[in-house]
Amino acid sequence: MREKLLERRFTAGKKRYRKRGFLLLFAAVLCLQAGCGENQETQNKFSKYLNQVFRTEITASTLNMHYSLAHPENYGIVDYTVTYGNVTVDSGNEAAAVLENWKENLEKFDKGELSTSQKMTYDIMMDYIQKEIPSGKFNLYGEILKPSTGIQSQLPVLLAEYIFYDEKDIEDYLKLLSCTSDLFSQIMEVEKVKAEKGLFMADFAVEDVVIQCDNFIQDTENNYLLSTFEQRVDEADFLTPEQRENYKQRNRQAVKEELIPAYRKLAEDLSLLKGSGRNTGGLCGLEDGKEYYEYLVTDTTGSSMSVEEMQRQTERQRKQDLEDLAQIAGKYPDIGQKSVNYQLPTEEPGEILSDLQNKMQQDFPSPPKVSFSVKEVHPSLEEYTAPAFYLTPPIDDISQNCIYINRAKGDEKLQLYTTLAHEGFPGHLYQNVMERSCGLEPIRSLFGSSGYVEGWATYVEMQSYYYADVDKAVAAFLQKNQSALLSLYASADMGIHYDGWSLKDTIDFFGKYQIKDKNTIKKIYQLIVEEPAHYLKYYVGYLEFLNLREYATNKYKEDYSDYKFHSALMRMGAAPFDILKKYLPEYWET
Repeated sequence: MREKLLERRFTAGKKRYRKRGFLLLFAAVLCLQAGCGENQETQNKFSKYLNQVFRTEITASTLNMHYSLAHPENYGIVDYTVTYGNVTVDSGNEAAAVLENWKENLEKFDKGELSTSQKMTYDIMMDYIQKEIPSGKFNLYGEILKPSTGIQSQLPVLLAEYIFYDEKDIEDYLKLLSCTSDLFSQIMEVEKVKAEKGLFMADFAVEDVVIQCDNFIQDTENNYLLSTFEQRVDEADFLTPEQRENYKQRNRQAVKEELIPAYRKLAEDLSLLKGSGRNTGGLCGLEDGKEYYEYLVTDTTGSSMSVEEMQRQTERQRKQDLEDLAQIAGKYPDIGQKSVNYQLPTEEPGEILSDLQNKMQQDFPSPPKVSFSVKEVHPSLEEYTAPAFYLTPPIDDISQNCIYINRAKGDEKLQLYTTLAHEGFPGHLYQNVMERSCGLEPIRSLFGSSGYVEGWATYVEMQSYYYADVDKAVAAFLQKNQSALLSLYASADMGIHYDGWSLKDTIDFFGKYQIKDKNTIKKIYQLIVEEPAHYLKYYVGYLEFLNLREYATNKYKEDYSDYKFHSALMRMGAAPFDILKKYLPEYWET
């Protein structure tokens, strides 16, 4: 359960994720000034309890703690064990015990005496507890070694971006490298149990993970965790030249003798289990798999809609988008050619992000001044890394923001523009710095919803088409096309995992929309099998923001504006959509 709670929303662009299950990794935080409550003593006690839980959970993974806190000592954290966290078959039982304890302690507080912000935190925690306690029986259904968003894929980037604030951070980093072999061994013990119970991954997924590991270790002498470490150490002004050289030597030894062998052994051990997977299709092919998918969809999207309701709304939105596309094409017969031949003033990422910051001001409140960098994904990770992703900064230092671009995935022109809107402004970067500058309880960084995070980024990505300096008909045509395309992936996700679509069914489905390349569809099918509910966090999250905006428009009528709507959302922070709707009136500025 700590693995689940302390998962960072390591927002990996078009393949961003929030993992369920065994390992804790990533997170993000939000903000809002706590309002005046009925009872200050109760509020103080509640904050004290929340901070106690936060300290316990955040120290369960050093990697997660480091990405969450630049200065843990300011949160009373001075003594901790360096660890990735534990990966065990019994984590579901352990989680249930912790959650029951949380529930018992929360119920001791009179919710009516809490501030508005605290009431929202209370509801978020209770909602999480009530949904997670029954899910323990699905402990072995989640997969930690997913080809696109698994730990083996994410870990190299997280290590490469591990900031050294002081010498203790360097020592922790080197210890983590030494812990990697044990981490992978724990994961493989779980994988063996999954294989025994018929829950192991399909052979094509094994092959993808093994190839990914092989790519990472193929050039030992030039592994990028050597060069990135040396650069960070050279920039550490708290070290002497002798200390720098010593740390470089230790890192080279750890990478070559511990980290790379750990990846090699993981690939070898995983290969030995090839052929153990009994299910090569959707989750509904497993015993209780359909029930697990329903849980996973709710957990991933933050939506209270049933899968059937999601399917219906997805189909309605796609129908509307296709009708809009036909209308645009009817009015502008040359729109197809225009949508290929248009030009943008620049394709330089920094200039695009500056342009987005200027264009968004009429619809979004201004963010605090922060710095950011744009980097390119290392060649060894290009094949299995998203087109772009954003690394969330610590909750106590929002100055460090990094967006990665995967040039191998070919983003260019308006696709690059909207991708940077998704990752930067007014997407993930904006959302994080806005929420983290408003003073929410630190524990809020452990909760939230991937559907909120990815839905928000998709929602503003759709809006960013109209910020670009292109003909508005072209912008509308490309935006409607992108929305419709995402809806196809979402429908395929639900069709494969909930309705049991075969590869042939999936080919037939895409064929209805004139997508007929069988090899491409096969890759889509396999990706969806490997990453269940992945596309729903984007598309269903996007739909839920449209639903919430419609609710606000109808409720506030002439007092409604996108600016007010977006301001309220940023002050509330990430949460399940029902809770956002419940508290929206409390945060609406008249």
